[in-house]
Order: sequence, then structure tokens, then C-alpha cells
Amino acid sequence: MFNHHDITRDAVQLDGKLASCGYDWWWHSFTGHDARTGEEKSFFIEFFLCNPALGGEKPILGQHPSARREKRRPSYLMVKAGAWGADAAQIHKFYGWKRIYVDRDTPFSIQAGDCYLTENATRGIVRVTDEEASRHPEWMCKGGSMSWSLLIDKKVSFNAGYLPMFWHAEGMKTEYRGEVLWNGRRFIISPKNCNGYADKSWGSDFTSPRIWLSSCNLRSEKKGTRLRNSVFDIGGVRPKIGPFALKRRLLSAFWYEGRGFEFNFSKFWTFCRTKFSCRETRTHIVWHVEQRTLFNRMVTDISCRKNTMLLMNYESPDGARRYRKLWNGGTGSGKIQLYRFGKLVDSIIATNVGCEYGEYNLTLPSNKGGTIRRGRKAEESPDRKGRSAAESAGRGNLGKAVTENNRRKQGSRLRQG
Repeated sequence: MFNHHDITRDAVQLDGKLASCGYDWWWHSFTGHDARTGEEKSFFIEFFLCNPALGGEKPILGQHPSARREKRRPSYLMVKAGAWGADAAQIHKFYGWKRIYVDRDTPFSIQAGDCYLTENATRGIVRVTDEEASRHPEWMCKGGSMSWSLLIDKKVSFNAGYLPMFWHAEGMKTEYRGEVLWNGRRFIISPKNCNGYADKSWGSDFTSPRIWLSSCNLRSEKKGTRLRNSVFDIGGVRPKIGPFALKRRLLSAFWYEGRGFEFNFSKFWTFCRTKFSCRETRTHIVWHVEQRTLFNRMVTDISCRKNTMLLMNYESPDGARRYRKLWNGGTGSGKIQLYRFGKLVDSIIATNVGCEYGEYNLTLPSNKGGTIRRGRKAEESPDRKGRSAAESAGRGNLGKAVTENNRRKQGSRLRQG
């Protein structure tokens, strides 16, 4: 069963080769309500570690002109915090490795200055003025301020199993308690309506295309009631077999009122098959995911308004800024249909959906002296006829419908210089 907690997977993974060319991030997203007006707002917090073996007193920012000129790879803790909605923003704060304390035991902890994260709590302050953001494009953020103090209680886990997946959702349903101060406004975060989510990802580079969908704010059309003990999560991974990291795959799980529905290609005996597509319209990002096993089927249709979303900014451990259109939101909505033995279990309305989709820029240089060139795109698991589904790709386009074996090799691969 996928709902198996294992906090050892939340531990820091930056050992061996990943110490000098690797990232490790912990993601938290949740909903709060204005203490005065009751207005709802969705927030996110991320602790992003990069290349500890290369660090020093000050953070090395890969997009800084001197780092690019000297081909220096990034090295830092980046604390990313922000909100979605009408005033959506991401705010970044960087620390050099000599100012970071990392506990590699279980449970892990990370502390630098005012910012702290462990398995069951986080607090921090991130503040950037508009003038600073304009003067420092290498910070990859806008102006704003956010502070927080939260307790974390991870209720439902998505443990992907025995293969190293470079992704673990210890809290795909998480309860947060505390408060957030967002640009001077105070928001209360309550376990009963926070719609919380927590996961982590690590590796030597990001996957492309990238997809994520999750929500625990679910309502049954069949019963006409809120599903209090339910959550779904769909995420992209790069599984590892021996020394080889495979092309990206898609995993999903639905915890439906105490019953588990899992769609995990690594459990080959279930004959899991997946098809998905994502498209960008003038106003929305739209996802469609269909997955099935021998006994179960899940069809997911989600959309999110672009004017409530962010284009997230990251740089890879080698210094390349690959993602130029990584759409990320926390206010998505849509419908999930669950089937068992061909019969509809329930049709579920999802709101406050965390959602993400993006793909690499295909022709950017890295700080290692190599370039990103066209290569093989990530493919999905085979359908019932054994064919593969491949994502179409294009610059400035978030992808067209997934087709089967009719696209040329296309995507991103690092050519070492």
C-alpha cells in the first residue's frame, strides 16, 4: 500500500556525485485565510539545497555574470516563498554553505539565519524590495515579503515503492497550523481547511516535461458531501534501476476515504498504463491524465487560470537555467473519475489543486561548458498494445496532446564539454 510513511526518504540526499552536481528540495503548499476579512489565499514554501561541495561563505548564484564568465556552478540554500492569486509572486533568499546547518539524521533539519525546516515545523522570513529584485536579476524573483511560523502534521503519504524515484511525497495530505504574514497582511493557517501538501525531489538535473497535480479539497458528486479522508497526487519521476536513471515516468495515487487506488508503473504486475496531455490556452493551463491497471481506472481533468499562476524560476546544478516556462499554481480545479472493475466508484470535484507543467528551453549553455541539445523526450508507459506515448515539445508552447510513436526525438540532454 502506498500510504506508508518513511521519513528516511525525506533525509538529505546530497552525497557522492550529487554533492558537487546535485539539488535537494522540500516543498510545502497550503491555504490560509485573512485574519481580518476571511479571504482565502494559497501559499508555498520551498527549501532548495544545491552543490554543497562547491560552497563557501557566500552563495554562488549561477546566473550572476561573474559565475557565468568563470563557469562556476551554483552553490547555496535558496529559500523560496510566495503566493498564488491576484498578487502572485515568488521571493528568494540565498545562503552560502558556511552559513547553513544541515542535520543529515532522521528526522532531518535545515537552518540558516531566520529560516528553519524540519519534519514537523518550519519558520522563516523572506524579504526583497522591488528595487533589489530589479538590480539583481540573478536572484530570479520579484519584490515582496513573507514570514511564517507553522507546525506540520503529515497525514497521508505517497510512498512510491522499492525503486529509487528521486521523488517522495511524505505528506500528500498534510495539516498545517500557524500563521503567515504576506506583504503586511496576516493569514491564519488552520488544519481543518489548509488543504496542505508536502513532498521532496532530488537529483542531478530536473525532468522535462514536468507535471504535478494534487488536492485534498475534494467533494463527492455521488454523495454530495466533502471527502474528509481523501487526497490524490500525480507526479513525474525519474526512476533508477542500478546505475541507470530511466526516462521520466508518471505516478499517481488516490486515497479515497481510506481506500487506496494506485497507478505505479514500477509495480509491473498491475499492468499500469498512462496517457496524458497538457495544453496552454489564452487564459488557462489544461491537464488531462488517464491511467488504468487491471482493475482500476482514473481519469483526471484539471485547469488553472494563468493570471493566478507563476512562472517558477530555477537554475540546474550545472548552472543552466533550463525552465523558461514552468507554470505553477495552487488554485486549480476540475474533476476526477474513479472506476473499479469498469464501474464508477465516484466522480469527484477537486478545488485548490496544486498544479505544474513545463519543459526545458532546448538550447541554453550550462556553466560547465556544455550545451543543452535536442535529444530524446520523456516517454510514458506503454498502452495496451505495447506502444509508448511521447510528449510533443516546442519552444514557447506547453505541449500538445500526447500521441503514440509519431514524434521525432526531441527534448533536452546535457552534452559534456
